[in-house]
Amino acid sequence: MLHKALRLIRQYHKESIVDLSSSLGIPKSRIVEIESGLWVPSIDILQRYASHFDMPVSSLVFFSESLGTQGRLSKSLRLKLAGKVLDILEWVSKRNEKKD
Repeated sequence: MLHKALRLIRQYHKESIVDLSSSLGIPKSRIVEIESGLWVPSIDILQRYASHFDMPVSSLVFFSESLGTQGRLSKSLRLKLAGKVLDILEWVSKRNEKKD
């Protein structure tokens, strides 16, 4: 789900793939691969995303970390919650696109 979170963060900030590619110094094709889940980003790339969007790397990988961690919540509940949060971010992103 990391790829989906990275895509939604970019969309939330209303940034195109071309602009992000230029800002991060990463080829556009690599951004597309990352956001579609075809390529797993390195720590260096996650740090570039985090710096660009002014957030800690831990926030970028929150969903994948929480899914792999045993805690008070069952795995199925964590999956559902993470999915719902991503759905909300996607809804906000689509709503913002309609306003433009």
